[in-house]
Amino acid sequence: MSSIEHKFESRNELLESLYRLCVDELAQVLEREASATLLLSGGSTPAPLYRRLSAADLDWNRIHVALVDERWVAADSEASNERLLRDTLLVGNAAAASFVGMKNSQPSAFEGEDACNIDYAGLPAPYSICLLGMGPDGHSASLFPQAEGLAAAIESKRHCAAIRAIKSEVTGNNLERMTMTPWSILQSRRLVLLITGEDKWEVYREACRTGASAELPISLFIHQDQTPLEVYWAP
Repeated sequence: MSSIEHKFESRNELLESLYRLCVDELAQVLEREASATLLLSGGSTPAPLYRRLSAADLDWNRIHVALVDERWVAADSEASNERLLRDTLLVGNAAAASFVGMKNSQPSAFEGEDACNIDYAGLPAPYSICLLGMGPDGHSASLFPQAEGLAAAIESKRHCAAIRAIKSEVTGNNLERMTMTPWSILQSRRLVLLITGEDKWEVYREACRTGASAELPISLFIHQDQTPLEVYWAP
């Protein structure tokens, strides 16, 4: 299955298009079904999108919001994706949404895996929209190349898997993560990859050429025939 590529002249145009996709898709799902599920990634790139979505005129009481991945840090840490969503999305109208985080009380992600899977099993599926990002090393979610737990996560038929990444400029110091598995992510009706900059476009294009490989984990979502990957890119 080929990716569906959307290229924009500016990041503002890209974010406007993604905003409309999210609002329109969620509204349509809520017309047909009792609830919708929105899966979101961390990072600075989608933060303006989340701030705008927070004011969207949607029935947020029927929308479930959850994370694609999380660093195993306290929820109030600056490194926490949960904190990012609480500061940007889960305010205003969207404060009424039901939020499911990944970080729990267990001392390590590996020990917290079972509890996280129980929580994620309660999310209404198929998921309405899943927004992915990608690092310059080709990782997506917290599926880092050569990470401890990566092979198990790729093979898993559970929703969440613990990962311990190899330290690099991309990972920073927070190596222990929880991530949704490819099996779970691919249960999304709309699967969107948000990337910006020429460097990430080249990594994405390399993943298109090489086929599915754990060396470039984003390729696992490009080379599959379950849910088409919609790529949104701007310089």
